[in-house]
Amino acid sequence: MAKRALKLASLAAAASGIYLYGNKFLDPNDFGVVRVGRAIATTAVITCDYLTSLRNVPYGSEEYDFLKSQDSRGRMEVYQCEMLSEVHLRSAERLRELCCANRGTFIKVGQHLGALDYLLPEEYTRTLKVLHSQAPQSTRQEIEQVIREDLGKEVLLLIVKQIFPDFEFMWLVEEAKKNLPLELDFLNEGRNAEKVAQMLKKFDFLKVPRIYWELSTRRVLLMEFMEGGQVNDKAYMEKNGIDVNEISRNLGKLYSEMIFVNGFVHCDPHPGNVLVKKCPDSGKAYIILLDHGLYQVLSESFRMDYCRLWQALIKADMKRVQKYSRRLGAGDLYPLFACMLTARSWESVNRGIDQSPLSASEDVEIRSNAAAYLPQITQLLNNVPRQMLLLLKTNDLLRGIESALHTRASASSFLNMSRCCIRAVSTYQRSKSHSLYRRVHISLTEALSLWQIDLYELFLWLKGSCLGNWVIAFLSRMHHST
Repeated sequence: MAKRALKLASLAAAASGIYLYGNKFLDPNDFGVVRVGRAIATTAVITCDYLTSLRNVPYGSEEYDFLKSQDSRGRMEVYQCEMLSEVHLRSAERLRELCCANRGTFIKVGQHLGALDYLLPEEYTRTLKVLHSQAPQSTRQEIEQVIREDLGKEVLLLIVKQIFPDFEFMWLVEEAKKNLPLELDFLNEGRNAEKVAQMLKKFDFLKVPRIYWELSTRRVLLMEFMEGGQVNDKAYMEKNGIDVNEISRNLGKLYSEMIFVNGFVHCDPHPGNVLVKKCPDSGKAYIILLDHGLYQVLSESFRMDYCRLWQALIKADMKRVQKYSRRLGAGDLYPLFACMLTARSWESVNRGIDQSPLSASEDVEIRSNAAAYLPQITQLLNNVPRQMLLLLKTNDLLRGIESALHTRASASSFLNMSRCCIRAVSTYQRSKSHSLYRRVHISLTEALSLWQIDLYELFLWLKGSCLGNWVIAFLSRMHHST
């Protein structure tokens, strides 16, 4: 019991790509001694709590077994035994206190964990969600001091180059050193915001805050104020007449376009950075994308392999799943890699992830296996290309949003991904072809494939609509009469 619970606690760290120090010597110049000590102490207390609190609960006992109940909406909820739940809650509260005390990268870690509804125990996600919108804030005096220094003098200022984070990433220290300083450069964030707004301007439901460059520096970024509800706040959407399925579908379109078509990916879509709002005049629902400090730029070869892998996953083409998973560094762990990408069981991957909705039993299986396969997950994360690491984080956060909105069973996200993969691969093939005939053939094949997806989507819509039921009944009667 204690061993399995500890795996869940370890998963909370692994899911965010954190490695708690290991055997590496920590230089006090790179890491605050107080913060390091606080983190080590918190980790020790949590570990001790799991070991001592659960030592007398034997595996397979009545207390250990999960209790299942059916809620009013027919969705199966799984509750762990009371004792385990209490330990989870105490541990989550300690993690939240640690994040608030240490701030910086710890806050980002807590925000990530708070979004993983589909993966972590509910006690963790519920406790850490407050960091999405109620993270510790700088005092007015601290903000005014920065503004005075950067905007109030005719002087050159030293650029802060202190290495972050206070935790060492399991997904390689080099990635943290490369990416986190970019997040601290507000001019870089402003440029990213304008780039993605231009890149995705065809999506009229997307809002990106305008940047006021004349009042911005590396440490001060002045942008347009935008407000709304968090993208995982289902109650807010229902209260304001916002269709959760439309929001989930549009969010999938945004990220599919960024990942597969453009290769320029916003890598921090936790619910505090993605807001939704309904325009009172037009009645249109918008997605507001904030915090543009961290983007992943995908190489063309990586992007094409990733596109083809997703095409194989959607088609349940296991030979190609194995081929492109191996090309992306998964090796013999390609089944685990496929499950991590899709957040589905291996059985569902083999059957076709768009063919069957996520069931309650499969959801339990995914949560259990995530803890059981932690060593293999760690090995896999160390083997895949560096570009894959932030994509996995992005995937985690998007799946968490879908879980909170109860839209994970929808096939629309996979259809949108299919469209983007087809467009991306076709564009790449045309760019490499010197034959007019070949380019025309590629374009016709692309158009046919997109048309087939549209037709399939229409079929799904008809199947679920009253009109579809009438058509099916009418055709059935016609068949029997003949």
